[in-house]
Amino acid sequence: MSAKVAIFMGSISDKDTMQPCSDLLTKLGVPHVFTVSSAHRTPERTANLVKELEENGCEIFICAAGLAAHLAGAVAAKTIKPVIGVPICGSPLGGMDALLATVQMPPGFPVGTVALDKVGARNAAWLAAQILALHDAELAGKIREARQGFIDSVEQAAAELEGR
Repeated sequence: MSAKVAIFMGSISDKDTMQPCSDLLTKLGVPHVFTVSSAHRTPERTANLVKELEENGCEIFICAAGLAAHLAGAVAAKTIKPVIGVPICGSPLGGMDALLATVQMPPGFPVGTVALDKVGARNAAWLAAQILALHDAELAGKIREARQGFIDSVEQAAAELEGR
């Protein structure tokens, strides 16, 4: 089966930050690719990857970058598929530069932007899965099951804390 989601990172240094995204997609059974491509250093590679992946059935692109963080926007310029941006902390500005660069897109080229770093990486995977689950009942069931697990863990922690 071809990849339904593509995870692009602007630099290999972002691998540890984005690994939870790939891990969660794997756990949910979502076929995906996980690679490095830079909006600035390898723009042709980025455009070619988007084209090839789309032709092979990719439905969602997750793009992680820091500093100028143009990767998500560069991908959004090449596809009408959903693009999810994960801003990465990589400068003395604490990620605010990447956040603003990712979220401030011109009309018609949106990037759904999640939180910074590993929290954003996980939520990008959850959001991609939820989009795919619109037409995949099995995946929707896995998401519901995971959510119930989150609920159960909070209820259990509350019961233990309260001595129940």
